[in-house]
Parts: sequence; C-alpha cells; structure tokens
Amino acid sequence: MDRIQNTEENYANPKTCFFHVIFKAAALAFYVLSALFFDSFVIIFVVTVLLAALDFWVVKNVSGRILVGLRWWNEINEQGESVWKFECLDQESLARMNKKDSWLFWWTLYLTAVAWVFLGIFSLIRFQADYLLVVGVCLSLSVANIVGFTKCRKDARKQIQQFASQTIASRFSSTLQSAFSVV
Repeated sequence: MDRIQNTEENYANPKTCFFHVIFKAAALAFYVLSALFFDSFVIIFVVTVLLAALDFWVVKNVSGRILVGLRWWNEINEQGESVWKFECLDQESLARMNKKDSWLFWWTLYLTAVAWVFLGIFSLIRFQADYLLVVGVCLSLSVANIVGFTKCRKDARKQIQQFASQTIASRFSSTLQSAFSVV
C-alpha cells in the first residue's frame, strides 16, 4: 500500500517536469536579473526571447504530450483561414495521467503568463517601452500555449463526451434489438 501511495505522490515524469519549468524560470530570471549584468538591450532581448521560444517549443511539443496528453497546432487551409488541430490521448490513457504532472503543467503555464503581465506593468510604470517589447513577445508565446492547450483540453472533453454518448447509444440500440429479436 505504501508503494502505491508513494508513486502517486511523486512525479511520473520528473525530467519532463524539470524542462517544463526550467525554460520558464530561465527566461523570467534572465529578464529580471539581466539589468544587473548587461547594459545592452539587444543582448537582453535576444537571450530572453530565445529562452521564451525554447519554453514555447518544449511545452507545445514535449511536455504537453507527456504531462497532460495533449497536443495542438494551427494550420492555414487553402482558403487562407486559420484552422486549429488538436490531438489527445484516449480516455483510458488520459485517466492514467499523473495528477502531480498535470497540476505542475497547468499552474506553471498560467503563472508564467501572470509573471510576464506583472513585468509588463513594471515596464510601463518605469516608462521602458523597449523592455515592454520583450515582455510582449514573451507574453505572446505564453498566451499562445495557454490558448492552444485550453482549446485542446475542451476539444478532448467534447470528444470523450461524444464517445461516451455514442457508446451508450450503441449499447442501448443493441439491447433493444436483442430484446425485440427474442420476441
């Protein structure tokens, strides 16, 4: 029994969790601490945006799949319209996802965006429009992942509900057919 509780208390994917958090923390820490070490806005901009872009890629392509079983992307169709595409694991696999991994994924996703908003407010208060540009790019990347994964989670729930209702309807109709075939 202790073993079962112990595995539930731990992260199922600690390396993925680490990389999910490290690029977010690195981008935020570099942005905040860079003023102490660098006078060049260009270095601050490039390194911070590079770290935020690495975070965007890791979340979108690695940690989203592993930690919450979701994946999203956006395509432009032949008519020039934006089309969202979503993938999720099947219901059984989603039910087996580690709760701690999922919790870490969603909370860090939202907290990072909140942190960028606060940093943007501080840039406005200090009248630093150039640093507001850095925050805007990083916030845009964070919000893109939030929107993508939130839409993906809603689509996954809708697919699960449709599957459940189709399964119930098919079982009900087969039960009715077998009841009437006996009569």
